[in-house]
Amino acid sequence: MNLGFGEVAIILIVALLLFGPKKLPQLGRAAGQTLHEFKRGMKNVMDDDDTDKQKKIESK
Repeated sequence: MNLGFGEVAIILIVALLLFGPKKLPQLGRAAGQTLHEFKRGMKNVMDDDDTDKQKKIESK
């Protein structure tokens, strides 16, 4: 799902109308932190999975 410039602009305008100019930076910051934490969690899961696979290989 790729969003073009027009779609992103519409989403930003609607968000600005719904939340106002004072809340928008706070919402963006919160969304960025949430995405960062999600990526970190997924990386930890992938690292744990790789470690488990490596342990199984070494035990054979």
